[in-house]
Amino acid sequence: MRVLIVTCLILLAAVCPVVMADPATTQPQWLTLAGKDGPGKGKSIVFIAGSNEYGPEAGLPLLARILSERHGFDCTVLFTINPKIGEIDPGTTDNIPGLDALDHADLMIILARFRALPDDQMKHVVDYLESGRPVIGMRTATHAFKYPADSKSAYKKYSSVSKEPGFDGGFGRQVLGETWITHHAPNATTSTRGVFAPGAAGDVILRGIADGEIWARTGAYGVRLPLLEGCKPLLLGQVIAGPKPTDKPAEGKLNDPMMPVAWSRTYTVAGGKTGRAFTTTMGSFDDLHNEAMRRLIVNASYWATGLEDKIPDKADVELVGPPTPFKKGMKPGDFR
Repeated sequence: MRVLIVTCLILLAAVCPVVMADPATTQPQWLTLAGKDGPGKGKSIVFIAGSNEYGPEAGLPLLARILSERHGFDCTVLFTINPKIGEIDPGTTDNIPGLDALDHADLMIILARFRALPDDQMKHVVDYLESGRPVIGMRTATHAFKYPADSKSAYKKYSSVSKEPGFDGGFGRQVLGETWITHHAPNATTSTRGVFAPGAAGDVILRGIADGEIWARTGAYGVRLPLLEGCKPLLLGQVIAGPKPTDKPAEGKLNDPMMPVAWSRTYTVAGGKTGRAFTTTMGSFDDLHNEAMRRLIVNASYWATGLEDKIPDKADVELVGPPTPFKKGMKPGDFR
């Protein structure tokens, strides 16, 4: 009888290895949300969160819940994962599992900063871009990638500091329209109000948004003026001389001229097809507490995926459950 019991235990261990597996490899490494009814039904969005600033680990799941629950898009949120412990770790710059989800995606939304992904992961990003599919870049996406000067990566030119002829500024400049330049106005001591750029009031991406309704806690980024040919400025960033929306606009050069903080464009990477891109240098987790800011991203998602004729007069951007701030030790499943 004892021999029989031991034999059964050995067989049980063989068919149920997950019981003894390393938790870091058995936990889901991304968040998936099936789209409900809505104009986006049948289209998929892949979000890439990877920044040790501005809280995309919390902000992008918030947007994904809205776009899946209220607009019908299938959403997948990818995170920077520490491979040793299986936790979300913005300080890990070289591991974003699940990027193969881009192979069949209809839209990529990215808020990442200075990632240096291995070639087998970065290849999915580059293949996506070369296919000409749409991109939405938020805040630090202008400098999403940064490889060391001695990097041997085949995709080094996508670095935000790229000097490669014809590809200067890397992903930010060549796809989104600008790379990292400077903080035009500081965080914490200033904030930003989005005012309509000249001639932009009728743009479909601004539908249901009033002039000056968008307010972001973050300070405005500096960009080179004028923007690259083909960029259409939609919002200018009026610098507010304080951290509250009721504070007054800053005087002097901070608002003369005002920096573009949202624009649309078409992009083409070498050997690729032409695609749509929307960029905003706003979009932190705190910024997304502003209803009009959330509506801007939802409208841009419709536009980017070719659904501009279905943008509602005032898109529903009510939060789906309370916002979930990111804390150390969290895993993707904690955002469900």
